[in-house]
Amino acid sequence: MRTTTDVVVIGGGLAGLAAATFLARAGRSVTLIEKAHEVGGRAVTHTKGDFRFNLGPHALYRGGHGAQVLRELGVQFTGSMPSASGGYAIKRSVTHTLPTGFVSLLTTGLLRLPGKLETARILGSFNKIDAPAVQHLTVREWLEQAIRQPDARGLVQALFRVATYADNPDHQSAGAALAQLQMALTSNVLYLDGGWQVLVEGLRMAAQAAGVKIATGKRAAAIDSDTAVRGLRLADGSTLAASSMIIAGSPADAAALIQSNEKNVFHQWADTAIPVKAACLDIGLARLPRPRALFALGIDRPLYFSVHSAVAKLGPDGGAVIHAAKYLNPALRTDAKADEQELEGVLDTMQPGWREVVVERRFLPSLVVSHMLVTAAAGGTAGRPGPAVPGIRNLYVAGDWVGPEGMLADASLASAKRAAELITRSENVSAAAAA
Repeated sequence: MRTTTDVVVIGGGLAGLAAATFLARAGRSVTLIEKAHEVGGRAVTHTKGDFRFNLGPHALYRGGHGAQVLRELGVQFTGSMPSASGGYAIKRSVTHTLPTGFVSLLTTGLLRLPGKLETARILGSFNKIDAPAVQHLTVREWLEQAIRQPDARGLVQALFRVATYADNPDHQSAGAALAQLQMALTSNVLYLDGGWQVLVEGLRMAAQAAGVKIATGKRAAAIDSDTAVRGLRLADGSTLAASSMIIAGSPADAAALIQSNEKNVFHQWADTAIPVKAACLDIGLARLPRPRALFALGIDRPLYFSVHSAVAKLGPDGGAVIHAAKYLNPALRTDAKADEQELEGVLDTMQPGWREVVVERRFLPSLVVSHMLVTAAAGGTAGRPGPAVPGIRNLYVAGDWVGPEGMLADASLASAKRAAELITRSENVSAAAAA
């Protein structure tokens, strides 16, 4: 069976849904192919009893490209900002006040006096740092050059981890991490009421309203192309003829769709990509044993703890949804059971007695946070692939590893918009030339 459409979008996550909607609103016929039986990808929210769990901790950056694109597409969402005060820092299994302001910096036991003075200097001038100028430096290189006191250095590295979800200071671009943390400190984030499923549903409805044909439970098998895109063959044997295509998946997913005996640019991207992963423990409690202990960061260990339901509607009245995570360094061996026990230990520290009031729990030992770390070797975000694919006309990619703008969901949605713009512009130029 063969059908024809203007554009095929492969992948029904945030990037795929957004790109399809932009193209359909521009007057193109669009078919979106998603291998799962529901759209959403890693943005789905699972309901367990009265609790709503994202796939690990999710936060929408208020000042990021993602929020801008969602507003442009008319996707509605509500949520609240987690408080910057009242958090804890965990070092050598001891909790300290997390310094976020003048008073907490003075009173915390986390830092010695020289570290407090240097932290005050750094945080006071943080937004003046020229992040693009140090894209080529690794996080470790920048920390060692810019911060003299080891305890202050450890604090800033923990802030980098929570802003980027990554623990890879020997490869991560300092400029990219700085830009992400600057945005977080300036505009904060939102924990979303109802979880990120509200974004999935909003994008799905926007896509369908624009005329996008969404085909779920369909697996893409191979792209038909030579020097230009011709269509897509599906695993069920059917084909879609199309003049343009967007792959909104991982580099490995894209590489598998190109039928060639020779390695192509997708294989190069897949071979060099360093996935960002985290071990995540998601917990639903009947009540919070310590109502004021809502947030904590590991300083000497790459750990995160946050009660998302403290500011977002994610559970029943009186209940609590907690996300704990360990940012995984690919250079270190991991043990899923040990990671789970370590995260349970964080809950023991922050919410003693939590085991007696557990209603729901889920452990994700190796969740992919992003398909490609933003590295110093590549020159930061400017060195990331796409959206246009070299060597094959009218083939594009979109996702959290694509394009020069933002990280995480911001990169996904920004690259989706850019890919749609490039297709629309290319087709308009072709039509004008033909006329």
